Amino acid sequence: MRVFVTGASGHIASAVIPELLNAGHEVVGLARSENSAAAVKALGAEVRRGDLADPDGLRAAAAEADAVVHLAFDHAAMAAGDMAGAAATDRAVVQAFGEALAGTGKAFLGVGMGHGDGNEHLGAAYSANPRIATVRLFGEFTGQGVRTVLVGIPPVVHSARDRDGFLPILIRIARAKGVSGYPGDGSNRWSAVHTLDLARLYRLALEKAPAGAELHAAADEGVAVRDIADVIGRRLGIPVQSVPEDRRDEHFGFFGAFVSRDMLVRSGRTRELLGWQPVEPGLVADLEQGHYFAGE
Repeated sequence: MRVFVTGASGHIASAVIPELLNAGHEVVGLARSENSAAAVKALGAEVRRGDLADPDGLRAAAAEADAVVHLAFDHAAMAAGDMAGAAATDRAVVQAFGEALAGTGKAFLGVGMGHGDGNEHLGAAYSANPRIATVRLFGEFTGQGVRTVLVGIPPVVHSARDRDGFLPILIRIARAKGVSGYPGDGSNRWSAVHTLDLARLYRLALEKAPAGAELHAAADEGVAVRDIADVIGRRLGIPVQSVPEDRRDEHFGFFGAFVSRDMLVRSGRTRELLGWQPVEPGLVADLEQGHYFAGE
């Protein structure tokens, strides 16, 4: 297949694109800058210059492809506190792609979850997320002749490629505070997946998932935040301490809104549907390898 990929110079795409190319697919990656274009080209993909603010260009790119893998998101707007604006841009992108693909039976892979595979904590978190409207929009295009596939990505996607995810954030906070902290008793849990395992899931989804499928990409279905803090503290040679609820935001800053949540993804149905079996190191084992702590 000829696959158009957005977010092509990003963390996840850096593994998805080689995975698709190695399986014999052609890949065209969206790039908005010269640096991004160089990164996409280095991965072996063709480059299409453009950005998320050009719906006509996105429609044309989708029409020329056999499938679309949408990995981009306006992280700059989100980081600036405009999550609603970033979500609105994402909906406009999905609308453009869906219109271009309607009636073709072509695959359209996106990021999101409409439910938590039966997990009430995840379901509540996603219902409050501004991106849930985009998930519902995907569902509309399923009924319009598009092979839509949603991939629910866990909060932690880890590997040597990870520079700005949950683990680097926790490590930066620990370095700055001189303490590897965890909220309360640290028993809340996060699901996780290695970048390369996630890339394999995307390939399998592209090749095998039925229209309307919602996949859940968890390799570790629940790692206690205390266990993550223990490894960080040991690797940095600093104390590991509980952070009381009334000091959570003071210690963790903006990340305080996330650090104390249970964020769990169950992948049993996905493994059964696609035959996906994660083979890369789990979250704790990957942390123990030390690459997260190198170079600083």
